[in-house]
Amino acid sequence: MNNAIIIDEKDNVAVALTNFKKGNDFNGITLQSDIPQKHKFALCNIKKGEKAIKYGFPIGIATEDIRAGEHVHTHNLKTAITETEAYEFCGGCNYTPTDSDVYFNGFLRDDGKVGIRNRILIIPTVGCANNTAKEIAQKAKNLLGLEDNTICALTHPYGCSQLGEDAENTGRCLARLCKHPNTGGALLVSLGCENNNLEVMSQYLGEYDTQRIRTLNMQESDDEILDGVSAVECIYNIIKKDIRTKQPLSKLTVGFKCGGSDGLSGITANPLCGKICDRLTSEGAKVILTEVPEMFGAEKLLMQRAESKEVFDACVKMINGFKKYFTDHGQVVYENPSPGNKKGGITTLEEKSLGCITKGGFSTVTDILDLYEPCKKSGLSLLRGPGNDIVSTTNLTCSDATIILFTTGRGTPLGAPVPTIKISTNSELAKKKKNWIDFDAGILLEGTDFSQTADNLLTYIISVANGEKTFNEKHDYEEIAIFKDGITL
Repeated sequence: MNNAIIIDEKDNVAVALTNFKKGNDFNGITLQSDIPQKHKFALCNIKKGEKAIKYGFPIGIATEDIRAGEHVHTHNLKTAITETEAYEFCGGCNYTPTDSDVYFNGFLRDDGKVGIRNRILIIPTVGCANNTAKEIAQKAKNLLGLEDNTICALTHPYGCSQLGEDAENTGRCLARLCKHPNTGGALLVSLGCENNNLEVMSQYLGEYDTQRIRTLNMQESDDEILDGVSAVECIYNIIKKDIRTKQPLSKLTVGFKCGGSDGLSGITANPLCGKICDRLTSEGAKVILTEVPEMFGAEKLLMQRAESKEVFDACVKMINGFKKYFTDHGQVVYENPSPGNKKGGITTLEEKSLGCITKGGFSTVTDILDLYEPCKKSGLSLLRGPGNDIVSTTNLTCSDATIILFTTGRGTPLGAPVPTIKISTNSELAKKKKNWIDFDAGILLEGTDFSQTADNLLTYIISVANGEKTFNEKHDYEEIAIFKDGITL
């Protein structure tokens, strides 16, 4: 393994792949200070006010003169991101997928979508029903002799004392989970007096199969646990007859997410996901990229790949709208990276964003999605929403992602309500957290062939689609968080 890496020939910083000591040499440059692993050092003198370049693009402005060999981080580099930016459409990108020659075995639903799991979700319409939902789920599993996560209660604190968009988001989110391709059936558990009651939920659900999606009003039931378990048993007797059938790769919907990023995220795991993204979209699959604040500083690269002026305009609206969300709350748009990101070597938001968007490879951006809007088009869709791990994985799930690729350099056990493949940016993490990490991208630093590694990851993705359990599934690590922006009554 090399002891440092220069990502692009235009870069004036390199990333340390091992801990450097002051006085060490790299390509004839004497290190002027200790450089922690995954952190950056200057390849040449960078004057105060000049830009540091990584990935071939600016990642910030020097706040003081930086000598060649010096550590480049928060003490001498600041963001150049501002609240306003001008964007110009440069012409659409053609997107013509080929017929898929890769297949998986999935559950074909009546609406034409394909799931990779066949589960029963117990969903409280309001937080007051959370523990009841969990008790119903557990007792139903005991009754049916199930030890896996086929039956699961997804709890949340909302459904009442909400107004406007917040109330709508709760209803839309829960409805999307009920009708998700991986959901064979669902039980909505209502307290009975909440704002987000069953009558309101029916408006968000629209038409649905009343045998697979059932409801329970606790206040009207003499024994809500008994009634709930009975309803789940009826649903299970229906879904156990569902079978997997051969489906083309184009029927797969994949979400991409990063959390606990480090200085290697944009070098190993994220660009590896980019390879997967390009492969999937080339064969007509639907791929979703979210975390809008972590597009700031790199959004123009995504806009250049818009399929049409309409998609470009929608992307501009999404970016500016999320910047306005920050400023309306009196916050700066660049309040990112997190303390863990910085400890892992990421200095500015544009550095984080440039590494983040590599998960989208070079795929054409074919659509812009609103919160809790199902993904409709093949190709790469950008989804409005924050970078928060639980909120964004929930958003991806509600846009019909049936599987999520989650890259991490620091590590996290977090799981979405769908199979969540954890991809480590470094092998040290993969070895330390064998119960969290499903795939090690750190092997790329050892000289492992990039294309072969991407092939191996795709093979693993297909095996998960066919039923192999990810670690989040094995440990029942799955949770949801609904986006909130307003007041609580």
